[in-house]
Amino acid sequence: MLDKYESLLRQHDLRPTRQRLLISEILFGCDHRHVTAEQLRSEVADRGGNMSLATIYNTLNQFSDVGLLREIKLEENVTYYDTNNDHHHHFYDPKQSKLIDIPSEQISLDKLPDVPDGQTIDRVDVIIRLS
Repeated sequence: MLDKYESLLRQHDLRPTRQRLLISEILFGCDHRHVTAEQLRSEVADRGGNMSLATIYNTLNQFSDVGLLREIKLEENVTYYDTNNDHHHHFYDPKQSKLIDIPSEQISLDKLPDVPDGQTIDRVDVIIRLS
């Protein structure tokens, strides 16, 4: 099974270290999901791993930089990492600290503002906050 994750990391020019392999197995070994660094650290510990939060953040940021994850900043100190890189949007329930996927076809964006000169739109992310 680890060969699968080793190959995935190498395809993205990442060295398959023990830490990256464990994090890959946790993140990509199941259905799409949203995790915070703190949640991931807890899951690493549950599997007998011992990683600093800095290592977790560094790995998540590296995975985001190469396109394995999508970083979703909700507030100044709240960042989720999404394993689903298909175009989609989110509901956010702050009471449950939970993100819920919304398929992109369920949201219609008919008009966007004019883009400043020299700029292009990379993507549009819609986050609907629930109460």
